[in-house]
Amino acid sequence: MTDDWSYHNPVNVRFETDAIATIAGDLNGARYAVVTYDEPFFSDIVGKLAKATGAAEIVINDVRPNPDCGHLGTQTARIWSLPHEVDVIVAIGGGSVIDTAKVLAAGRNGFEAVLEPVRDGRTPANLSPLPLIAVPTTAGTGSEVTCWATIWDEAAGAKYSLAHPHLYPRTAMIDPMLMLGKSVELTRATGLDALSHALESIWNKNANPVSARHAVFAARTILRDLPRLLSAPGDLSLRASMAEAALSAGLAFSNTKTAIAHNISYPVTLGHGIAHGIACAFTLPTVLRSLPPLGGFQDAAFADIFGAGNQSDADQLAVYLREMGVGVSFRDHGVDRTEAEEIIEAAFLGQRGKNFIGTKDALFAAAQDDGLI
Repeated sequence: MTDDWSYHNPVNVRFETDAIATIAGDLNGARYAVVTYDEPFFSDIVGKLAKATGAAEIVINDVRPNPDCGHLGTQTARIWSLPHEVDVIVAIGGGSVIDTAKVLAAGRNGFEAVLEPVRDGRTPANLSPLPLIAVPTTAGTGSEVTCWATIWDEAAGAKYSLAHPHLYPRTAMIDPMLMLGKSVELTRATGLDALSHALESIWNKNANPVSARHAVFAARTILRDLPRLLSAPGDLSLRASMAEAALSAGLAFSNTKTAIAHNISYPVTLGHGIAHGIACAFTLPTVLRSLPPLGGFQDAAFADIFGAGNQSDADQLAVYLREMGVGVSFRDHGVDRTEAEEIIEAAFLGQRGKNFIGTKDALFAAAQDDGLI
């Protein structure tokens, strides 16, 4: 007899190298808004889209990394104060852009109506979000195939998660051409974020055999191709490989959410300015080392990725990260032992920590043994 499970993802995924023409065809004269960055690369894409299908009703291009509630309120008011409601939002950029677009799409009743319940860990009621077309320009976020967005509150030192089943994008357009030209640092951080998504979806109470298959493909591809891409960032075939891996990682954790490594990462990013993908990745070897035998498809997934047992798997992963210049201890990222212990303790109290299939005692023991803290 097997355990019951289910898998669901409603996003129409299109992987092709002419995203602008396809988006123009999808819009088909609809009134649309664009959410993106204020950089020449993105301005050029917006211009090409306008030429193909007509100008956007509004272009919100002041997106910031780690979208903060102090800024999101103003952006939400701008999109919902237009004379005519737009039919769809087109998000062109990385995870911060797509997360921002989801928040704006949900803001029909104002930003506070979104923020107030998520501060309490509740799903906002009576949401009627605008449809989204998500066009990721990095290989990492997975936000193009999930129904949640991260909201940061830097002033309060907090992070919140907006989640609603109607916030899955209508369409995800994956175009590796749009990922060319990204810096080595950004490529590394986003690629490691995708690796974290994959592994976190396996050591997860919500894991299922389909999510695990996506995770295995993603993790194996990233372990093989991310170092190669960092040495050859202009290689389109490697960009395409990483784009597919990040998408598969997104399809994995779209059903499971993330787990303990992500919960640990948020105060490291907020308090020490460490890029999200790096902050997630540096604890992965220790988390893997702390796991008990899981059995079934979860242990099989790790065997497919690493080919050994947890201890050897963790050693492989630690070497991999160090070779890419990522330290695997808190002190490598400016966090002292006292704060590190507090961060781990608090991480088990959050929802992502509760998704983790391991235990706090085992994680602390592994962290002590391998020098994480």
